[in-house]
Amino acid sequence: MAIGKYFGLILLAGAAAVGSASLNAQQAPAAATPPQSSEAVTFTKDIAPILQRSCQNCHRPGQVAPMSLLTYEDARPWARSMKARTAIRDKAGTMPPWYIEKNIGIQHYKNDPSLSDEEVAKIAKWADTGAPRGNPADMPPPRVFQDGASWHAGEPDLIIESPEITVKANAPDWWGEFPPTKIPGTEDRYVKSVEIREVNNFSNESGRQTVGQRYVWHHLIWATAPVDESGDPLDASVTQGAVGWPVHEVGRNADIFDDNAGRLLKAGSSIVYQSAHLHSGGSDVKSKLLFGFRFHPAGYKPKKQTSLHNLANALDIDIKPNEANQQLHAYEVLSQPAKIVTFEPHLHAPGQRMCLEAIWGYNIQTLTCAGYDHNWVRQYEYEDDYAPILPRGTILHIIGYMDNTPNNKNIPDPRNWQGSGNRSIANMFIDLGQIMPLTDAEFQEEMAKRRERLGPNRPDVIVGCPLCNVIPPPATPAATAKPGQQQ
Repeated sequence: MAIGKYFGLILLAGAAAVGSASLNAQQAPAAATPPQSSEAVTFTKDIAPILQRSCQNCHRPGQVAPMSLLTYEDARPWARSMKARTAIRDKAGTMPPWYIEKNIGIQHYKNDPSLSDEEVAKIAKWADTGAPRGNPADMPPPRVFQDGASWHAGEPDLIIESPEITVKANAPDWWGEFPPTKIPGTEDRYVKSVEIREVNNFSNESGRQTVGQRYVWHHLIWATAPVDESGDPLDASVTQGAVGWPVHEVGRNADIFDDNAGRLLKAGSSIVYQSAHLHSGGSDVKSKLLFGFRFHPAGYKPKKQTSLHNLANALDIDIKPNEANQQLHAYEVLSQPAKIVTFEPHLHAPGQRMCLEAIWGYNIQTLTCAGYDHNWVRQYEYEDDYAPILPRGTILHIIGYMDNTPNNKNIPDPRNWQGSGNRSIANMFIDLGQIMPLTDAEFQEEMAKRRERLGPNRPDVIVGCPLCNVIPPPATPAATAKPGQQQ
């Protein structure tokens, strides 16, 4: 019996798109170019701290980046490339791979490695002035990394390996399921974070730039659930024991769950591979995924619960040939108050950027706009004090911007019309973010905390909290009830 019988593809959910809305309602002026300092920019004083914070997790031996940036000798040959790639800012190809547009919407996210305008200017000046080393005494102490590939969310308490698969050099895209992987452990544990890494024997000598670069897993939809000896979920688990997890995507960062909303990993469960999408990388590759779980302490109980939120349109994708700046739209009405935890654009090769709007009454707030790189997918987790807090009835609206022209190097042939489909050369249009449903009381509590943090001089319009300045009247004391009125 197929596992897919019990788990529908969440990626095909979504409403048909209608109409459009302006992005200009919350548009802020572009950031001013920082003034150029006459002071010399050197590697030891200015560049090394930037690389240590935002680059060296990947740019060191044994990691995914093609070159190391640990030392001056490592970095010096790449100075002009560093200038070019950091200047891209929020579009495909930028380094570090973080695509939030800094002139619109919310600007506070967890684990944000992006560079400030001043840091981008420093890298440019360093490259333009001959990339000087500087005074060795200014060099910060080197970062210390554990042996092997690093886990960005921290060393896992439990690592599970998927089955190893082989993808041939010129194989077509493949969609399907794998046998479940048993998870060891005899007690239920709540998960603080989960991080998925692909491990493969990809050769950089193939000379072929493909979607996903050196990876063959485009994405994986997965869950954990008890299964029988045939690998099918037990009947009781279909509605009670199955736990859905955020979709793995190529290059995606770790999922760190809200401290009050850990996700349950039940004893006796297995990883259920609901739907894997594989594509070739230009050479024969053996590959597997590593699932790294970090746990809350034993005895932890969550106070709240987050859920996967898939705002999508799989019906009206109509991408014309040889045309840039095409738009896709999808809408959803919140049936209860909610806190938006993450924003995660999911597009395919033509995708250039996506914006998330909240429409409340006649007000339109642009919450987030982010560029998109089909080779390196990102999720964006709002900082707790800035996460959108939205009332019941809010309309969430995503806008996708597509480029089907020769300027987009991911497009195999821009003369072709493109529609919806599973393959990388077809298209999807989804926000795969997470959302925390709130009761009316929790909604009021969240807004009260937001007002307290912002203080009495808070702005009249708070992006992401349209009702924060609407303070509810105090409850009528029971003593004022009229005689005979129920209290």
